[in-house]
Parts: sequence; structure tokens; C-alpha cells
Amino acid sequence: MKDTKLWIIIAGISGFTAVAFGAFSAHELSNILPPNMMEIYKTGVLYQLVHSAVLLALALLGNKRFNLSKIFFLAGIILFSFSLYLYSVTGSNIYAYITPLGGISFLVGWLFVIIGAFKLEKN
Repeated sequence: MKDTKLWIIIAGISGFTAVAFGAFSAHELSNILPPNMMEIYKTGVLYQLVHSAVLLALALLGNKRFNLSKIFFLAGIILFSFSLYLYSVTGSNIYAYITPLGGISFLVGWLFVIIGAFKLEKN
């Protein structure tokens, strides 16, 4: 499978699940979770949705200079957003310890976007 096609599929799956999790939280979890945990869950959805859109944009750009960005954004989605989903639903602090690793992954992904952009200008 071509790299571009694979990343478009990954972005689509991530965007789809972000919308599904957002709808689930609005319709089902809002009556179950306390307000502070709902906010944590919503933060996971927001970051997943934003970074899914960025993944799609980078995939459509089709430039291999941004491959590390895509990898770190995907890692961030998994580590950050999904740890927030699990933490807010279970209340288990173990998931909250994973969240910063996802945040760092997002930051590293953005650094690689900046580095990739500088390399584009050199050519």
C-alpha cells in the first residue's frame, strides 16, 4: 500500500473515532461522568480531532519530510487522547501517567513540522 494512501486511511480512522467518541460522550457519558471527568474526556476528543486533521493534511501533502511528524502525531493521539478517555471513564490514575508522553509526542511532531518546513525552503 502506498504511504500516502496508508496515512490518509489512518487519518480517516482517527477522525472517525474522534467524532464517534465525541458523540458518545455527549449522548451517553454526560449523564454518568462528573463534570471534571467530562472535561478531561472532551480534551482527549479535541486533541484527537485536531491532530487527525493535521495527519490528513500532511498525508495529502505527500512529502516524506513530514513522516516523523505523522508518526509522532499518531503516537500522541494514542498516548494522549486514549489515556484521557480511559482515565475519565475509569478514574484510574495509571492512565493519567501516560498522558504526558502523548503531549510530548505532539510537541515533537510539531517540531518535525517546523524542521520539515525549513528543509522545504532550502530546495
